[in-house]
Amino acid sequence: MNTKSRTCAGRLFMGLDFSTQRLKATLIDSSLGVVHESEIDFDRSLPEFKTRGGVHRHSDGLTVTAPPLLWVAALDALLDAMRRRRFPFKRVACVSGSGQQHGSVYLRHGADRVLAGLDPALPLRGQLEGCFSIPDSPVWMDSSTSAQCRARDRALGGAQAVAALTGSRSCERFTGNQIAKIRSKQPEAYAATGRIALVSSFCASLLIGDYAPIEPGDGAGMNLMNLRTRAWSPAALACTAKNLAARLGAIVPSHTVIGPISPWFAARHGFSRACRVVAFSGDNPNSLAALRLERPGDMAISMGTSDTVFGALSSPRPSATEGHIFGSPIDPEGYMALIGYKNGSLTREWVRDRFAGGSWPQFERCLAETQPGNRGRIGFYYREPEMTPPVFRTGVWRFDCRGRPIRRFNEGEDARAVIEGQFLSMRLHGRNIGLAPRKILATGGASVNRSILKTMADVFGAPVYTSCRPNSASLGAAYRALHGWDCARKKRYVPFMESLRGAPPFERAAEPDPALRATYDPMLERYAKLERSI
Repeated sequence: MNTKSRTCAGRLFMGLDFSTQRLKATLIDSSLGVVHESEIDFDRSLPEFKTRGGVHRHSDGLTVTAPPLLWVAALDALLDAMRRRRFPFKRVACVSGSGQQHGSVYLRHGADRVLAGLDPALPLRGQLEGCFSIPDSPVWMDSSTSAQCRARDRALGGAQAVAALTGSRSCERFTGNQIAKIRSKQPEAYAATGRIALVSSFCASLLIGDYAPIEPGDGAGMNLMNLRTRAWSPAALACTAKNLAARLGAIVPSHTVIGPISPWFAARHGFSRACRVVAFSGDNPNSLAALRLERPGDMAISMGTSDTVFGALSSPRPSATEGHIFGSPIDPEGYMALIGYKNGSLTREWVRDRFAGGSWPQFERCLAETQPGNRGRIGFYYREPEMTPPVFRTGVWRFDCRGRPIRRFNEGEDARAVIEGQFLSMRLHGRNIGLAPRKILATGGASVNRSILKTMADVFGAPVYTSCRPNSASLGAAYRALHGWDCARKKRYVPFMESLRGAPPFERAAEPDPALRATYDPMLERYAKLERSI
């Protein structure tokens, strides 16, 4: 287990992130400083589950699952290790958490009684082993439910109708379609199921010793929740499975204190009986909380293996062709939009290796030595089939200033074309679902490259900030624990940033050149037209 700590006094707030490959804990104090971080790597620390990258990939090439008992065992291991290091659990005032989105856990009838009666002399794992009606949980990487997605489209009036109702088109990884598959393929297991939880609400159930509710940030990733009412849609439930509402439980606001911590945690690990638990959410909503994207116009770009664009919205514009809209985890009346790209850092690295000598300094020189707008030249670089927009062919397409295909660019122009192209795509598709940034927070590996950040600022016409804090999902969960605790203490909803006054500022890393709007605004429209031609 990896651990970092510093000494502090006073109340602590704990964020847990049950991600795909590991469990992470981040604890902050009342002044919002990080005082402790720990993590358990599933493959390395729990090899008996035989996961690779935290999952099991099935022989059909489509089904991807993870055993929920793995997450239980990881929580045992993490807390046991912290206790051995004499971590002061008694000072933890509140806990919240994050789970990989869309994954689902199927608990047998009566599992709530097992949760309520846990023996503190024994670890969680052995006591919960028999509680699952489905021993392997479908996770976000699963793509085996195309038939169920098409059935949902037919039942609800088409792909755009599904998006308008639930915030997203019917997606194979979304929980409702996974439930429909299980109800169809494993009817006996479905009948034996008393509660269907998300990864987030299942892990919250462990903490409170009872079934935990779902909140709108994660609940929107199911194709089951009415996005605007933040309640289950009867029509969406009806086309999924019989008697589903009772199995799902309630949806509650994200800042809700869902209960005191289970007596098991107090007796075994020394948590205070006064410790409270705030509703858990998904990893993307918690990352939005960590980056404090509270107001419309606040947007983040995460540049990793895949790229993700997400931000706050006041008026959702769901689309059947791109992006997703979720309930905001930090504003009970707000929304968040998210767009994902498969062609992220690996595509940038391919261009670097092929056209910049494999060197990031040389890549930066290429950006510096070519003019913004690339003399009107636009490139599309798809090393992987892309999901935004859906492009199933891979390859490179280059166009001159008149939109004519050309075989190659001049030296250095590929480096600028891949960066400008990726940011033009983000600006275009973000605009299509309502994201219009007034400021951008850049995270991920590529955010250390100042030339890339300057290009980002110029393409969007907005200043770019950076954050040095890793583990955004667990940090966001810790922030949400403090916020929910503050709301409960004051017996009213407290604006998120009122609770987070004093949070460390982000670094202003790049400013846009106002003169370049005349270059990038018309270039965006040309880019959109060329994208449709591929």
